Amino acid sequence: MGSKITSRAENYSQWYIDIVQNAGLAENSAVRGCMVIKPYGFAIWEKMRDVLDKMFKDTGHQNAYFPIFIPKSFFSKEASHVEGFAKECAVVTHYRLKNAPDGSGIVVDEDAKLEEELIVRPTSETIIWDTYRDWIQSYRDLPLLINQWANVVRWEMRTRLFLRTAEFLWQEGHTAHATQKEAVEEAERMLDVYATFAEDWMAMPVLRGVKSANERFAGAVETYCIEALMQDGKALQAGTSHFLGQNFAKAFDVKFLSKENQQEYVWATSWGVSTRLIGALIMTHSDDKGLVLPPTLAPIQVVLVPILKKEKQTPLILNYLREIEAELKNAGISVKLDDSDNYSPGWKFAEYEMKGVPLRIAVGERDLEGNNLEIARRDNFAKEIVSREGIADRVIAMLVDIQSNLFQRASAFRAESSHTVDSWAEFVDVLENKGGFVYAHWDGTSETEEKIKEMTKATIRLIPFGEGESGKCVLTGNPSARRVVFAKAY
Repeated sequence: MGSKITSRAENYSQWYIDIVQNAGLAENSAVRGCMVIKPYGFAIWEKMRDVLDKMFKDTGHQNAYFPIFIPKSFFSKEASHVEGFAKECAVVTHYRLKNAPDGSGIVVDEDAKLEEELIVRPTSETIIWDTYRDWIQSYRDLPLLINQWANVVRWEMRTRLFLRTAEFLWQEGHTAHATQKEAVEEAERMLDVYATFAEDWMAMPVLRGVKSANERFAGAVETYCIEALMQDGKALQAGTSHFLGQNFAKAFDVKFLSKENQQEYVWATSWGVSTRLIGALIMTHSDDKGLVLPPTLAPIQVVLVPILKKEKQTPLILNYLREIEAELKNAGISVKLDDSDNYSPGWKFAEYEMKGVPLRIAVGERDLEGNNLEIARRDNFAKEIVSREGIADRVIAMLVDIQSNLFQRASAFRAESSHTVDSWAEFVDVLENKGGFVYAHWDGTSETEEKIKEMTKATIRLIPFGEGESGKCVLTGNPSARRVVFAKAY
């Protein structure tokens, strides 16, 4: 199966597509720009969703659900928000079909035009804040901490499975607070949740910081983000958390009676991650043989493969593996015994290697006789013959080591691919010949940011937290308060 994968060096974009298709993660739909997430890909998303959902609830949030359709007039209430999403909106104009008079098929019934067009949600701030107006009356109703798991539609012209599709799955948190301080703390807290998930569960190191005004979420006062570096040297925005100020509260007249008996507008946040994280997972860890998954998010952590040569051995080897299977399951390990006789052991090895299963255990006649088994790691292809005794503890230790190794490997790559430059010549040279994160001075103006983007296709991925050293902008030579992180990005 490895022959189906284009090498990263040959064509990184095709390599990515090959991984998605051959690992059985997703495929293009008959609907242009949309994808079908296949069971194995959806199993990864379910693991992500379940972990994140617990993290949200552990920080006091509750799940709810809001309509997929949003009245067009809602978008006109917050000017910068509608400007940011206007070109991506799918619009529903009619509510009925009919048979064509000439019998040629189904057509839109021109008499069934909606009084007001409906927008298929690109994000839910407007419909949610219209709802919050009825939910929030007093300081006793705050903070309101709501998350929803949903799909959204953003009409993309150039799509790539998981990374950018017209419809995708995500979660979006929307919270309301009595004070600015509480709202800012919430936005920062949720960014920390995302960063913890990325590093501890995805084994993907991330940078944390704020977006420039040009890159800020439409309608936000401040956008906090985490950025990851993919193996081709491009950045990928892995999660965002927005401090919305009182913009949406004022647009939708959401007020509360304070403890001082004053009517005040609430303060807001929103935050979200999407199925784009699966794309990030692929491009952070996978290799030319297929998908590589961190054990914490692998649908199958261990696969058991019997090596059967003589019919009389079959029941003994299978029983041996079933005992191992039971022991691993009792230890909380996700395990699959592939006892199918449709394919050879070699085919199975390649199949589970392609799917990124962290550990493979194989048992043949000699292993049975010696009460042993062979363990193979997906991350570094190391193999060893080990005793059957204490196998659950050994497997748990190996899974922990694989998780750590993947994170350390990705961290080392990021370190090697991070560059500090002080001149325009250095800046261009690194972007064209090395890629990665480029730490450079910027004079803080939108005009310079746009000019750099036009000239190099690199954008400011984030402004790192904390104090920075002053210097001179790499393009204009004007004073700069600190270095920011530039990169070409997905």
